[in-house]
Amino acid sequence: MIQLYFLSILCNGLAGYILFRQKEEGTDTEGIRFSIGNPTFHLVLGIISAVTGVLKLLSPVENKYPLLGDLLPAAAGVMAGLMLIFGIYRQDVSAASSQDTEKGSLDVIGANLLQFRKAIGLALISVAILHFLFPLALFL
Repeated sequence: MIQLYFLSILCNGLAGYILFRQKEEGTDTEGIRFSIGNPTFHLVLGIISAVTGVLKLLSPVENKYPLLGDLLPAAAGVMAGLMLIFGIYRQDVSAASSQDTEKGSLDVIGANLLQFRKAIGLALISVAILHFLFPLALFL
């Protein structure tokens, strides 16, 4: 489906840019205006990216190789969605609790995963560009 193809490229590119350019402390919000650094935009983009990644596995662009053709963009979309959603979760939890007495296993996993957000962002941008240039490649 061509709509999912376009949505996958758009979401992977935007999520990659956000993860690559994100500061260590979180995102900057200035007022209610729309910006790419708005946490609400990150949450919506994360949900759309994850859903698009799952739908790309169910509806490939070409029926020749149904799973292999869209495996990398679909996995990248799910990873982008999880990274953006988890980044918002960590930002909200750290703002709500001022004490760092106990850290759960989810916090430890998330902290380790978010250390590599620049590399994952660059990989997402690369997958989006490659998927745009070679739509019918076997592994893209």
